[in-house]
Amino acid sequence: MKPKKFAILMVLLAVVLTGSAACRTKTKKTTGGVVTTPDMTSEEAVPNVTATVEQPADDFVRTDTTPSVTTENLSTDINEVNRSAQSRGWIRDVFFQYDASTLSTDAQDALATTASWLKSHPQYNLLIEGHTDERGTEQYNLALGDRRANTARDYLSTLGIDSGRLRTVSYGEERPFNQGSGDMAWAENRRAHFVLTGK
Repeated sequence: MKPKKFAILMVLLAVVLTGSAACRTKTKKTTGGVVTTPDMTSEEAVPNVTATVEQPADDFVRTDTTPSVTTENLSTDINEVNRSAQSRGWIRDVFFQYDASTLSTDAQDALATTASWLKSHPQYNLLIEGHTDERGTEQYNLALGDRRANTARDYLSTLGIDSGRLRTVSYGEERPFNQGSGDMAWAENRRAHFVLTGK
């Protein structure tokens, strides 16, 4: 036999022996957290390893970024519903820049949150109050508060809230949220405030 053919034969024999030995090794398999090492004969092909996925427990709670509000047991007292909706952020006031009635990105996000809650609670209507800070004349501020309330109402309508469920009123500077004077107080008073009402 020629040395070249002998070398090729030896390589092939080594490959066959290595493959045969690999088929006889024990493979670890996990089932339900217990490690087992089943015997495997050389006649078996690729081992059938199945992965066990543990199912979540029955009390597993999925966490989403948006809290579910449809399962809440709401009070029959509309004042309590308003307190809960405001404190839990289900309905959120929107704030405006000085002498403006356009919606900022934050205001649009707040209105989207409010619209989402209103969609899942069709038993409630919404009163939108327009407010201003103390600067400007009473008449001017009433008109500005009206524009702010209407801007909020119109945006909620574009988000799918029936306009028949939405009412507006302007209080201008008459009902400040913050009784103080200065930039911080004024910023808190330039707002559209939401009040839930029954049908």
